[in-house]
Amino acid sequence: MNPTEISLYKSLIGDIKSRVRQAQNKAALSANAEMIFMYWDIGRMIEARQIDEGWGAGVIPRLASDLKNELPEEKGFSETNLKRMVKFSKEYPDLASIRAQPVPLLATPSENVSLSEISARAVPLLEMKTVGPQNLGLVMLQLSWGHNVLLMQKFKDLPTRFWYA
Repeated sequence: MNPTEISLYKSLIGDIKSRVRQAQNKAALSANAEMIFMYWDIGRMIEARQIDEGWGAGVIPRLASDLKNELPEEKGFSETNLKRMVKFSKEYPDLASIRAQPVPLLATPSENVSLSEISARAVPLLEMKTVGPQNLGLVMLQLSWGHNVLLMQKFKDLPTRFWYA
């Protein structure tokens, strides 16, 4: 290879490496958003049953124990975390309507859309210039569960919580 070919080849390696890292980052963010939404949904389900069936807070310890037995390989379903999920669903009641829904956003048969475009449509990443209080739910989906819990514990006021998020 001559020096120009070597330079072009190195550039190709760099471009591929960059694309792989970009896809890995998007996959991690998408998986995190799905987990956060799952926690929100579990909290919503528990709260709905408590309201509909008149169950008190005593159902949560039993639920945590039963989930540990039913899903022994899964972590994150302690009594404390289940209570946090319920609180999270109460704090962000409109998260389901805010969250991007992947299925309707997929390409129509006439569209030729890449997997990365589908991923971008499924979990929109907010740029700082477009972030505002109306995007609070989407911001929360992009934070880790630990960060969401910490923000709920430290800041009761939503605008303040949003600012820190």
